[in-house]
Amino acid sequence: MVSKITEGVKVTVLTEYQPDYSNPVQEHYVFTYKILIENHSEHTVKLLRRHWLIYDSNGTMREVEGEGVVGLQPLLEPGEGHEYVSGCNLRTDIGKMSGTYLMERVVDGKQFRVIVPSFALVVPYRLN
Repeated sequence: MVSKITEGVKVTVLTEYQPDYSNPVQEHYVFTYKILIENHSEHTVKLLRRHWLIYDSNGTMREVEGEGVVGLQPLLEPGEGHEYVSGCNLRTDIGKMSGTYLMERVVDGKQFRVIVPSFALVVPYRLN
């Protein structure tokens, strides 16, 4: 589990390998990641967009950008959190992801980027 706080917004990530949906023979590895976004600031904030960089250990990098997270643009009052689960597939058994969320402070419309800490995607047997 990794966490990072940017401008009062804390992002925590927990990953899990999904062997039932993976097929190593065909170089297909599926991972889920659970993200908790917590507003520790004094202001209501809204998540507008996400931007991901996804790396396989073979040197391949993919970029994913879009509105919200899993179809939502959560509004977080001070002290509130939003949790969601999403997934990623890799062609290798080790990889990583990192990214940012574009947030908006509701009171004045100020937009800012919240850093999603880099997190590893590793098939458990690789950790032995």
